[in-house]
Amino acid sequence: MSATSGRANPVAVNGSPGAAYHWDRPRHVTVAGRRVRHRIDGDGPPVVLLHGIGRTMRDFTEQHELLAQRFRVHSVDLPGYGGSLPMTEPYSLPALARFVAGYLDAVGVDQPAHLVGNSLGGAVAMQLAVTEPERVASLALVASAGFGQEVALTLRLLALRPLGRLMLRPRRRSALRVERALFHDPSFATAERVAYALEVARQPYTPRVLLETLRSLGGFRGVRPQWREKLLTQLAARDVPVLVVWGDRDLILPAAHLDAARERLPRARTHLFQDCGHMPQIERAAEFHRLLLDFWSAPGGATLTATVDDPRGAGKRRPATEAG
Repeated sequence: MSATSGRANPVAVNGSPGAAYHWDRPRHVTVAGRRVRHRIDGDGPPVVLLHGIGRTMRDFTEQHELLAQRFRVHSVDLPGYGGSLPMTEPYSLPALARFVAGYLDAVGVDQPAHLVGNSLGGAVAMQLAVTEPERVASLALVASAGFGQEVALTLRLLALRPLGRLMLRPRRRSALRVERALFHDPSFATAERVAYALEVARQPYTPRVLLETLRSLGGFRGVRPQWREKLLTQLAARDVPVLVVWGDRDLILPAAHLDAARERLPRARTHLFQDCGHMPQIERAAEFHRLLLDFWSAPGGATLTATVDDPRGAGKRRPATEAG
């Protein structure tokens, strides 16, 4: 397997709604005979950033830039998304975890890596920690799939045939609606993000990959409990540091799933971002970055307490425990 990589010119990233993307020439690596787009920057312990369903590594641009100051950071487009070609095997959580393992081999990561996964990417990270725990130093799960059945109505409708393919026809209005649903602050749904979402949606394999991935994990009733129960039971038995974070205004996977994470992974540290949607790594970039650094500097550290909005009742306040 071959790879081409290098260090990109660092840029200032402040996480503001208008923050621009700055990308050097795309770099590619071959994984299981398929071309995969990725980006590598910085020096230090390895960090791997994994995006959600229908998304790309650009969802981690801000964190990539910030983390590269201290770590060897890998952003990667999952197969069939962004600039990566689809897998040849059927899409499933184990298949995507095998892809990540193959990517680590391809780029020469031979020590445990910190995995940061948003939405689907979080479930993929958990799966890798279960099947190949020696590859994983820690898990940072960002509004991760796997903690509950509830999911946005749009994703449930996509599971219906033939409605799913009709809904995925590239339209600017649809792309704008999706981008706005990802953030509590609508100003983060910038024209650049909408234009890029349309570009990705127009790739010929995008609908097939998205629908196959989605239908492997759930249906119209929501996320299937069978794989969730098995994955969480196995992960709870592993000795891997876990951080779980959520936005209290998440419209994709409800913030109530954070309570399930606390129950199923009682040793995990947790944090709820106020006035934040499905992507706190963008909408609360600086705060999210500090949280990661604190987690990695003392993954077995003392219990922390913060005050956050209670997602189960408007206007209520309660203490939120972050247990190391």
